[in-house]
Amino acid sequence: MPVKNHLRSLAVPLVAGLLLTVAACGDDGGEQQAADADGKDSAPAAGSGPADLAGVCPDTVTVQTSWLPNATAFGPLYALLGDDPEVDANSKRTTAPLVAGGKDTGISLELRAGGPAIGFAATSAQMYTDEDIDLGVVGGFDEIVQLSATQPTTAVLALLEKDPTMIYWDPETYPEFETIEDVGRSDTTVLYSGGDTYMEYLTGTGILKKDQVDGSFDGSPARFVASGGKLASSGYAAEDPYMFENEIDDWMKPIKGQLVYEAGYPIYGPSLVVRPEAKAELAPCLEKLVPVIQQAQVDYLRDPDATIATIVDIAEQYKGGDVLTEGIAKYGIGEMKKLGIASDDAEGKDATVGNFETPRVQEIIDIGEPIFAEQKKPIQDGLAPADVVTNEFLDPGIGHGG
Repeated sequence: MPVKNHLRSLAVPLVAGLLLTVAACGDDGGEQQAADADGKDSAPAAGSGPADLAGVCPDTVTVQTSWLPNATAFGPLYALLGDDPEVDANSKRTTAPLVAGGKDTGISLELRAGGPAIGFAATSAQMYTDEDIDLGVVGGFDEIVQLSATQPTTAVLALLEKDPTMIYWDPETYPEFETIEDVGRSDTTVLYSGGDTYMEYLTGTGILKKDQVDGSFDGSPARFVASGGKLASSGYAAEDPYMFENEIDDWMKPIKGQLVYEAGYPIYGPSLVVRPEAKAELAPCLEKLVPVIQQAQVDYLRDPDATIATIVDIAEQYKGGDVLTEGIAKYGIGEMKKLGIASDDAEGKDATVGNFETPRVQEIIDIGEPIFAEQKKPIQDGLAPADVVTNEFLDPGIGHGG
């Protein structure tokens, strides 16, 4: 059956099989920043532009991503690659001068693919295996909580305000479904990848029934298509609707779904992290580099075409098995805007891109702690927001509305 491989772009199975995912409502205390929890100022002065990073950052800043090249999660990072990047298709690493605002910053950027390129290890685990990695992109924020006791990391920037994981269904088969809760009121089987933390939340709260979920999902749309739409499935709002309607030959019609975020699971999307013991050493670099990435987030969403072409070209050279087309990538940009996946703030309480809200981070910890304890993977004792996030390197003046 001519069904193209499904993109597994934003979340990576952890060592124990945990595939990390999406998000939920923010808290009404969103204006309080996570930086407040560690008593630090929120950011450098506003208005940072292209920076001279030579002598402040490593000659090459190495970033381990959580999957193969992807335009939704990693677009702003690929946007910083200068012309004619050096692509190592075997190791799936790309290196180029780090360019901000069209100007060379004096250092290079190396982006390493994750997922199948590193044996499906979690980014956090890989950063402890290879200390040449300066920064990492975790697939979902709950990875930071889940590994806080064994391989801790500190998030310095949220690349996405919401993770775009969704539950989708066929609107022709189930015209009555509008929400995930509607799916839960039926006996419809829901496919997901076993170990997904968000599914523990959905079944633990009764939104879905434990006897209706099937954890054998392998990322391919083949079972959904073969069922004629009788199944529901997990997927990505920034990719799957376009693929089903335009690129999956045996379907070629719309699907419908809802973000897991909207069902009450409040994790941020992919986030940039550093090992705590490396944070102090990298701090002078991060003070300049993080605002550069913030600005790239803004610029990429406004004018993504050149970067999309670069990402698609690199993905083709990697031959990693995922299918990434220009159509998928451009659709994803539109959905990121429409659904607020890449907004400054999920609840509209601030205008800074990439920052973290202390009450929301605490809620994520509170939800995750009993789930991981049940899995015999307890989190760090007394884990607090300041242990897992900081806004100290962010420029509060950089946002999508600026």
